[in-house]
Order: sequence, then C-alpha cells, then structure tokens
Amino acid sequence: MFSEEIKKYDRDLIKDKIYSATKTDVEISLGKEKRTLEDFLNLISPAAINYLEEMAAISNKTTQKRFGKTVQLYIPLYLSNICENNCVYCGFSSSNKIKRTILSKDEILKEVEILKSYGYEHILLVAGEAPKKVGVDFYLETIELIKPYFSQICIEVQPLEQDEYKQLIDAGLNSVYVYQETYHKGNYSSYHPSGKKADFDFRVNTPDRLGNAGIHKIGLGVLLGLEDWRIDSAFTALHLGYLEKKYWRSKFSISFPRLRPHVGSFDPQYPISDKELVQLICAYRLLDEELELSMSVRESPTFRDNIIKLGITSMSAGSKTEPGGYAAQNEALEQFEVHDDRTPAEICNMIKRQGYEAVWKDWDNILQ
Repeated sequence: MFSEEIKKYDRDLIKDKIYSATKTDVEISLGKEKRTLEDFLNLISPAAINYLEEMAAISNKTTQKRFGKTVQLYIPLYLSNICENNCVYCGFSSSNKIKRTILSKDEILKEVEILKSYGYEHILLVAGEAPKKVGVDFYLETIELIKPYFSQICIEVQPLEQDEYKQLIDAGLNSVYVYQETYHKGNYSSYHPSGKKADFDFRVNTPDRLGNAGIHKIGLGVLLGLEDWRIDSAFTALHLGYLEKKYWRSKFSISFPRLRPHVGSFDPQYPISDKELVQLICAYRLLDEELELSMSVRESPTFRDNIIKLGITSMSAGSKTEPGGYAAQNEALEQFEVHDDRTPAEICNMIKRQGYEAVWKDWDNILQ
C-alpha cells in the first residue's frame, strides 16, 4: 500500500532536489527521450521556469502523437452537498451554514435530460462525503438509473472499500477520481480536522483499493494552494509511478484544481501562478506521454483557451457545482465558484477554432 511506500521518501530531501536544480539539470532533462522522476523534479523546479517555450513545444508534439488533436469533454453532476467532513477549504464543509440536499431519482433524470441535450456521453458523479445518507447503495441505484444515457460513468465521492468499488464497477462504473489534496501528512490534519477524510492513510490508499478492484481509470491530484505545489506534485508523481507499475491494467489521469472562492472561503497559503501551472502541466506530459491531463472550470476562459495546445486532453464545460444546478440554478448550494461559465457549445467552438476536435466519448471509442 502506498501509505508504506511513501515512508521511504523524505519531504525535505525532495524539496532540496527541486530547489537546487540548475539550468544544466533542466537542459539535460529536456534533451531526453524518456524521463524519470528525477527529470520531473528538474522540470518543476524554479530553474525550469525560463524554459517554458521549449517545454510547451515538446508537450504539444508528445500529446498530439498519443492523443491526436482532440480534447475530450466531460461534465460533473452533483448528486448531494451533504458532507460529514470539516475541510477548511471546501464549500461543502460540515461547518458551513448552507442548505443541504440529496437529489431524488426524478431530479437526477431532469439533470440528465439537460446534459444529454448538450451532447454529453461522459458524466462525472460528484457528492459530499456522507456514507450514511449517500452511500454505496445510492451510487448503485444512480448508476443503474443513468447507465442507458451515457457511455462513460465516473465518480468523485468518498473513498470506498475494495469490495464496494467492485460492486460499482460491475454495475457500469468506468473511472474514479480521488484527490489526496496534500501529501504533507504532518499538515494534513490541520486541513481536515474532523470526519472520515481526516484519516490520511485510508485516503492515500484508495487508489490501491481501486487498482485491486480492477477499475478502468484512476484520477489523481492535489489541491493547488494548500501546500508548496512543487513538493506536493513531486509526491503525486511518486504515487503515479508506484500505481502504474503495480496496476498496469488501469489508466491514469491527473487534474489540476486550484483553490477557488466558496462559502467560508479559505485563502491559499501557497498560490501557484498561471505561468507555474503551465510549467506543471508540461512537466507531467514530458514525464508520461500516456497520461490523461484534465482541466476544470476552476480556471479562467483565457487560461483554458491557451492551455489546449499545451498538453491538456480533457476538460469540463458548462459545469454547475451545486446539486440540481442544471435544471434550477441555486448558487447557495455550490461547492466552489465556477470561473469559466461558457456553455458546452461555446467551448466546443473554441476548441474547433484552434484546429482541434471536441469529442464526447472515451479515447478507446474515438480512436478505433
């Protein structure tokens, strides 16, 4: 399990490697055909910020070789904002005084009707962590309910046990996204003072349970702004490498959520600039050409437009971050403020203007 593997690595030593990297180290890493974790550390270092043009060119070429000039579109469907966790950075936190709700089957189908009218085949089910009220049985019923309408069903919900994931996979689940938020175990509890999410080891071992259950795709990521993005990203890459070796039948993706305003807003202590985020995205592509890289509506329209050619392979469009938000918008229920509020059609047209194709299904289907 990764909770044991991570003990082999010293956070301060990794920090020193990143911040002591030189221009020569960066140039050597850029010149390689196949790169290692050591190269990734060089490419996310402060020394690499002056090599963005070279990194972007390699990232563009590498991404086109594997994925073509395509961007997969997906959309989240928020099922509930009830949450038992008290996460200091989240609008769903149990300490926030917001209206709570769980969508009924009829309400879910109303949402689905609207999402299908946009053209979506790829849906991401999202919910706060409240297993007593919104648990495995609820997810099984929801998957059975919406399965006739979508070719790909993914979830971003509370971490589950291996046998529970197996039940959902057998029901039609394709992918699971589970973000560690931060790999800094010493500070993790300060961001998660109560609730099941406070258990660092249980959360960090979730991808192991997913791999053992035979999931098609596992999504990883940290919440950019909680801790030093370079160090947390180094540990994400460590985690990715461990998982790819152990669960080679599964695919993997990385997301780049930056902290956004919400009810009870939390100010980022370690902000990451647009330029640094571009550096991070390109560094991941240079590390792993098979990796799917995803961008949400947390980012601005300008940033999302410009990132299309730099390695991103999937993005959300037209997203609402509150339960029932497509049929009846209620911002009092939202998890975070959307930054790019353009419609799916507008995003699709933007992608086409850049010479790329917006696709609605998984890569396996479109590349056959």
